[in-house]
Amino acid sequence: MKTIDTLRFGKITIDERKIIHFDRGIPAYSSEREFVIIPYNSESPYLFMQSIKSPDLAFFITSPYIFFPDYEFEISDDIVAELGFESPDDVLTYVIITVPGGSVRDMTANLLAPILINTRTMKAKQNVIENSEYTTKHRLFPESAAPAKPKSMKIGIKRG
Repeated sequence: MKTIDTLRFGKITIDERKIIHFDRGIPAYSSEREFVIIPYNSESPYLFMQSIKSPDLAFFITSPYIFFPDYEFEISDDIVAELGFESPDDVLTYVIITVPGGSVRDMTANLLAPILINTRTMKAKQNVIENSEYTTKHRLFPESAAPAKPKSMKIGIKRG
């Protein structure tokens, strides 16, 4: 177990086996190499990818398949080797969400650069998909749809 400081959650205790390792960091944050996934709450499709090193750095993420069931892309042989994927069951995929102006209704997902995590080794990489029609700003909710109201921010984490 390890205790980390976070801006959003205060001091929390995490299982070190759950730390995700990015060998080269992620684009624009190359020195940030270790993160942990924290659920928004137990019933929400949203999560936070919290930096272990920087308390104020957390990315809002989700599984793309919840909002985009037909989302698909190929993982190159180089990425398969780099992350050590041995089977499709090893692959966990998340996308980063942007909340422009704090508007839930206008949230977008970056489908062009999913985060790939090997569930066995906890190695990860943000993979930019080449030759794709995906963009960095796919709306989670159609403009005509009313967004679901967010649930409360209670999560089950041990505080240090």
